[in-house]
Amino acid sequence: MSLRLGDIAPDFEQDSSAGRIRFHEWLGDSWGVLFSHPADFTPVCTTELGLTAKLKDEFAKRGVKVIALSVDPADSHLKWIDDINETQNTRVNFPIIADADRKVSLLYDLIHPNASATATVRSLFIIDPQKKVRLIITYPASTGRNFDEILRVIDSLQLTDNHLVATPGNWKHGDDVVIVPSLQDPEEIKRRFPKGFRAVRPYLRLTPQPDKA
Repeated sequence: MSLRLGDIAPDFEQDSSAGRIRFHEWLGDSWGVLFSHPADFTPVCTTELGLTAKLKDEFAKRGVKVIALSVDPADSHLKWIDDINETQNTRVNFPIIADADRKVSLLYDLIHPNASATATVRSLFIIDPQKKVRLIITYPASTGRNFDEILRVIDSLQLTDNHLVATPGNWKHGDDVVIVPSLQDPEEIKRRFPKGFRAVRPYLRLTPQPDKA
């Protein structure tokens, strides 16, 4: 069964490099990023996990927990983590799920037979505190993930969850945002956006980014 935006992220219990994990319990009230890897000791994934570890503070200030997945067993993960730490000059600070029985891979639709009958594709999920899936990106094996984009999407989701705005193409934190078309009451617009707005078209109104809170 495929997983779609707005679906509840499936719960599971599985071994990991940090011991047994019950996913929803582990996630708690945090945002989460779950991302999959086809196997341990793969070059592109080694760089990605190293980069994720280096971004620990960026994820933490956004209230995001990170967890990876590979179909290899936990003892292999631990050996791989040693390699990641040494080659990427960092220290892996998040769990890697050991999905040897493919249980989580099937729950999250990570086996794409036309890509590989056994290995997981490289998908990434952003999950909100209500356990809803808010983003799904699936990458080809040859292309490493852009973690600047992942942080950008988290910033957008957290901002737009709290304000009646959307973020335009190539938006990044601090740029102008779009007032959603459904908001039409002039007094409410004035109250919500005291810095005013610029109407490029009646349906395209730009305003300075509000504070997240």
